[in-house]
Amino acid sequence: MALAKTYTIDRQVPDSAGTGTAYLCGVKANAKTLGLSGAAVYGKCHTTFGNEVDSVLHRARLAGKSVGIVTTTRVQHASPGAAYAHSASRSWYADANMPKEALQEGCKDIAYQLVHNTDINVILGGGRMYMTPRQTPDPEYPEDPDQNGTRKDGRDLIAEWLRAKQVVCGGEEREPGHRGARYVWDKKGLDAVKDDSVSHLMGLFEPKDMKYELNRNTSTDPSIVEMMEKAIRILRRNPKGFFLFVEDE
Repeated sequence: MALAKTYTIDRQVPDSAGTGTAYLCGVKANAKTLGLSGAAVYGKCHTTFGNEVDSVLHRARLAGKSVGIVTTTRVQHASPGAAYAHSASRSWYADANMPKEALQEGCKDIAYQLVHNTDINVILGGGRMYMTPRQTPDPEYPEDPDQNGTRKDGRDLIAEWLRAKQVVCGGEEREPGHRGARYVWDKKGLDAVKDDSVSHLMGLFEPKDMKYELNRNTSTDPSIVEMMEKAIRILRRNPKGFFLFVEDE
């Protein structure tokens, strides 16, 4: 157990971005900024560069441990985002959520960073719409255009993640126990994944945040307990240990 002071530099009553940066990265930050030191200014892309701070999840991965994120919010939300992203705004979920100036200055959205920053073994939660191109029908709500993908850059980040994790370099496994990757979007798909069949698993069970437990469809959406148990069974195979971030909201 540990105690952490989570108030931000510019506010005594903080938000999830500043608090996540505090307890995951070990530094005080300004409100609404993710994975950045206090030198970064909210909403100002150019203050990102050179002020990035690493999280305990990132450090664990560098040490050879397996790492994972489980949340009932979207996986790009502030608390899980502090584990892997460096963003001047917690609201930059996809490129469609970013101002033109930030894109021109070279900042990347949080969904992009989820796939391209730290090699995360298990990613379970909501947030499908930020991963796919605009007008991509959602697999669970194909008739509802409000649930479609939102990306303006045309990238399918789910497909990019799968390709990257399934590549075997030089005909040899990239790491001990590497068995490829799987993506699932409902409880049936999650239940079908055998614990020893993958080294990487991404499960995105809602377009945005997952449903509250009282409203959850138990046949289509897994509970936080089911997600956490699946994550632990996959991560614990690493003899060097694992780090798992779990958030219930």
